[in-house]
Amino acid sequence: MKYFPVGKLDSRLLEKLLKENSINDPRVIVGPQIGEDAAVIDYGKKYLVAKTDPITFTTHRIGWYAVNINANDIVTMGATPKWFLATLLLPEGKTNAKLATDIFRDILRATKELNITLCGGHTEISHKIDRPIVIGHMLGEVEKEKLVVNANARPGDDLLLTKGIAIEGTAIIAKEKAAAIGKNFGAAFVRKAQAFIRKPGLSVVQDALLANQAGEIHAMHDPTEGGLFTGIAELAKASGTGVLVYEENIPCYKETEHICKMFNIHPAGLLASGALLIALPSKYTQEVIDNLKENDIVCAVIGKFTGKSAGLKLLKKGKLVKMPVFKRDEITKIL
Repeated sequence: MKYFPVGKLDSRLLEKLLKENSINDPRVIVGPQIGEDAAVIDYGKKYLVAKTDPITFTTHRIGWYAVNINANDIVTMGATPKWFLATLLLPEGKTNAKLATDIFRDILRATKELNITLCGGHTEISHKIDRPIVIGHMLGEVEKEKLVVNANARPGDDLLLTKGIAIEGTAIIAKEKAAAIGKNFGAAFVRKAQAFIRKPGLSVVQDALLANQAGEIHAMHDPTEGGLFTGIAELAKASGTGVLVYEENIPCYKETEHICKMFNIHPAGLLASGALLIALPSKYTQEVIDNLKENDIVCAVIGKFTGKSAGLKLLKKGKLVKMPVFKRDEITKIL
């Protein structure tokens, strides 16, 4: 029997399983599907947007991570994150008051920063887990006419990316492999890379809000596990399009480049929370870039949507090649 590696479930199997799901409730506007960041439910004058996501690759500040990662998926739908529920699974024989308190307070800090209410959840000490796991569940709302769904990306749209790639992966590796990285690049380098969770930051809430203010947005998606290229592939899958990506336009921080080179991993396949993919008509591109720049958020055009038959392509050193898609996140090679 073949077993799957650590990471996301094989997308072909997931797609097959999702097709077995039958949604008979007409109030479900967006159900489970590859490429969409959250579910959307009609509950009157507005849409309710719902998302759940666990934190499994790190134990450092996992409460803070859980709030921000789930909030990101709400804002990509054009919605405002409002309510958060958390399930805390704590390890048997390793849990004390300090561990539980630190995670809980991290959740509260993050919800306060984003004006979100912690409204419920569950906590338990679980058998046979060796580290804490936080599973977040975020609810938000959006005016019906302002809903953004990834199925709406169209051939001819520009593909934009805010900040840079592998922000989350860089921070996690710098934390988990601090000693080894410090030997090569020094303590100051390690501290800066670890601080990526704050600057440039994992949240894309402001990115999404500013983009929506400036132009007509067809789709938004935050690349997470599997990195930038997996996020682009998910966006193309949801919209039924192809994509041409300009490799030389992809912004990558020097710290990310050095760490990825040191561990022989590809930055475009590394945990990418903190960046936002935006699909929009080219006539609005500069307006969105300028609006983000005024708020100190870097944004670059990294590609263009094409017809589905064109597939996923990468312009690499002047040559057109197939864009690689990572079956598992590059971080699993070293953690």
